[in-house]
Amino acid sequence: MIDKIINNIRKKSLKERFLLVIGILFFLIYLCLGLAVIFWKRFPIQMQQNYRIAFGVLLIVYSFFRFLRFFNSNKD
Repeated sequence: MIDKIINNIRKKSLKERFLLVIGILFFLIYLCLGLAVIFWKRFPIQMQQNYRIAFGVLLIVYSFFRFLRFFNSNKD
């Protein structure tokens, strides 16, 4: 299975590999930002705890939505 994934990545053009890396990078950025909003006690923006948790969860859900949409659109 891993050989199939690696072989599929090797078949991609340079542009497709670059977009793959960018897609994964933005997934990680949104995920880390959502976790930071939830767990950072001295968050620079004054928000109530409930709103911070809701905003963090929204960012995490959005990151997974982007991740799934990105990989579903790039199926061969």
